[in-house]
Amino acid sequence: MNKILSAFVLCFFVASVSAQQKVNPAIKNFGSVYDVANATEKPDPKMKYKILVEITDAAEKPDSLNVYLEAVATLYNLHVVGGVPPKNIDMVVVLRKMGTYAGFTNERFQKSFKTNNPNLPLITELSNAGVKFFACGQTMIKAKIADTDIVPEVKIATASLTVLTTYQLKGYAYINFK
Repeated sequence: MNKILSAFVLCFFVASVSAQQKVNPAIKNFGSVYDVANATEKPDPKMKYKILVEITDAAEKPDSLNVYLEAVATLYNLHVVGGVPPKNIDMVVVLRKMGTYAGFTNERFQKSFKTNNPNLPLITELSNAGVKFFACGQTMIKAKIADTDIVPEVKIATASLTVLTTYQLKGYAYINFK
C-alpha cells in the first residue's frame, strides 16, 4: 500500500511540475511565460490589442540582454498564451535615452561596449512577429549616434515623445519599461 501511495504522490508531483513549465507560444526564444489554465481573467481573443511600450534604460551589463526588451517578449507571449491570436496584437516599442543601445548594430555595440549586442536576436524575433521599433531622433543627435549605428528593424522617429503622443492618441495602451 505504501508503494502505491508513493507512486501516486510521485505521479501527482510530476504532473503538477509539468503543468507549471514555462512556454513560448509566439516569441519562441525569449519571454517565457506560464499557461495559467485556471485563470478566470484572461485577455479577450476577439479584441485588437494596441500596445505602446517605452524603454529608457540599458541592460545592467552590456553583455546581458536588456530585461525591459525581454519584458516586451513576455508581454507578447502573455497575450498569446491567454488566447489572443498574434494577428490581434499591434505593438510599438520606443527606445529612448540609454534604451537606444539595444538597437545598436553589432559593430556600434562592439565599438561602444567591447562585446556583441545580445539584444539583436530578440529584436529580430519581435520584428518578425510584427512588433514595430522606433528610436528617438533627439536622443540620437544628442548622443552622436548615426543612423547607420541603428539596426534596420528600428526606425528613427523625430522624437520618442512624438511617437508616444501620436500612438496614445490612436488608442494604444501605454506601458513604460524603464
